[in-house]
Amino acid sequence: MSVAVSSKLNKTVREQYLKLPQDGKVQVTYVWIDGTGEGLRCKTKTLDSEPRTIKDIPEWNFDGSSTFQAEGSNSDMFLIPVRMFRDPFLLDPNKLILCEVLKYNRKPAESNLRHTCNEAMDKAKDAHPWFGLEQEYTLLGIDRHPYGWPQNGFPGPQGPYYCGVGADKVYGRDIVEAHYKACLYAGVKISGTNAEVMPSQWEYQVGPCEGIEMGDHLWIARYILHRICEDFGVVATFDPKPITGNWNGAGCHANFSTEAMRKKGGLQYIEEAIEKLSKRHAYHIRVYDPKGGLDNSRRLTGQHETSNIHDFSAGVANRGASIRIPRQVGQDHCGYFEDRRPAANCDPYAVTEALIRTCVLNETEN
Repeated sequence: MSVAVSSKLNKTVREQYLKLPQDGKVQVTYVWIDGTGEGLRCKTKTLDSEPRTIKDIPEWNFDGSSTFQAEGSNSDMFLIPVRMFRDPFLLDPNKLILCEVLKYNRKPAESNLRHTCNEAMDKAKDAHPWFGLEQEYTLLGIDRHPYGWPQNGFPGPQGPYYCGVGADKVYGRDIVEAHYKACLYAGVKISGTNAEVMPSQWEYQVGPCEGIEMGDHLWIARYILHRICEDFGVVATFDPKPITGNWNGAGCHANFSTEAMRKKGGLQYIEEAIEKLSKRHAYHIRVYDPKGGLDNSRRLTGQHETSNIHDFSAGVANRGASIRIPRQVGQDHCGYFEDRRPAANCDPYAVTEALIRTCVLNETEN
């Protein structure tokens, strides 16, 4: 397994320069989603003072012809700042700025799914929708071979790796712990992490977040993960089925509730939402991965703790169902449910918008 050459540069030398004073200037790194709907891009500019709110961040632009978002003859795209985080790489007072992308005519770029998501969240704000997303990912070398796996073979079968401890069971914990701390520093609402069922596969959880905040925090958590992997010389992939065969795929399970579901007797509203979801299965499958269900079809086979992509199912504590009601929720008769269908490479804006449109806004078209 090979690691990136840049990771072998002397990081101690880099620290010497990071400690230099900035004389009141601030570096702000603009982060946006590119035309693939999965990739992230960034670039940095200098401000004369530390921004206090997102309104202090100026709009910017970039060459969309180099990010699969425009033609060279009309390539300028606008970066619209929407949320600000502390920068865990350049440290205070420097910032990470999540941006929406607009085209030359000020209309949302095709990969800007935040725009319509925000509109849906605004319509549903009185329901106080809460989300928690469980982001699974796999660590690879730059040769795309799973990190820590034998170069010419496979590790032992799944079983000892989930939440495992020990050098023969866990690969890449340094990256995971660095990511966790960096997210906390940045202000990302990261709520946990664990080793997953397949060796070199991990998960972190973000939430609970209300409304549009969910997608914003998950995208910045992904950016931070990619940047940390860059330092370590490895790659984080969100491919829903990175290794074929008898290995678990990678999802992004969505935990969802409204205020009514969280209150006493809320199980009734959870069951009503599940009934609505059962009638729009095709719509949700279509928006739960960037390729309209093609990526997820490799993962949702009915095996390896997944439901079958063609069938809708629900059950208490059932990890082989489309929708899982946690056992505690079944006992308390209130709480939340888990939609296990979203792929690891889903756009969280698309997932949360779909849940709102079906469960709260009562839309029915497939």
